Amino acid sequence: METKTQINKQLEKVRDMIKDIRIAMLTTVDEQENLVSRPMAVMQVDEEGTIWFFTKRTSTKVDQISTNEHRVNLAFADVGDSDYVSVSGTAQELDDRAKVDELWNPQVKAWFPEGKDDPNLTLLKVHIDMAEYWNANDSTMIRLFQQATAVITGNPPKMGENEKVYNN
Repeated sequence: METKTQINKQLEKVRDMIKDIRIAMLTTVDEQENLVSRPMAVMQVDEEGTIWFFTKRTSTKVDQISTNEHRVNLAFADVGDSDYVSVSGTAQELDDRAKVDELWNPQVKAWFPEGKDDPNLTLLKVHIDMAEYWNANDSTMIRLFQQATAVITGNPPKMGENEKVYNN
């Protein structure tokens, strides 16, 4: 059984891997039980394992989240560093004007022309319940060498870490 300290260190690694990735693919379940994904701009990844987004109150995703027990998945990819993270979490629509003020930046106005006071602007808060990550840790040249070696030897390459992190 993992200790709280080990879990916190693993969660910190997940936060470090995703904090600079600006776009995540948010997956919800639609009315026909299809998985539906769309790109979302990440506003913040906080210390508690919460990921913040702006969204439109009237968007389909908000309805899908409330209909499906608030369960969502977020997928992050940093191809340059070979970091990949899948987050399983619980989403909540939140009308918090102080948090909107904290997270607001000029680029958001492209989606919300009326600014921070747009009546359709709301926050989407996703709490990380579980995350799985893949991290190659090595340079591109080393990864290419490992792949070439795998082709020659017939053995799958060792491409870094793969861990599951539970945030209970």
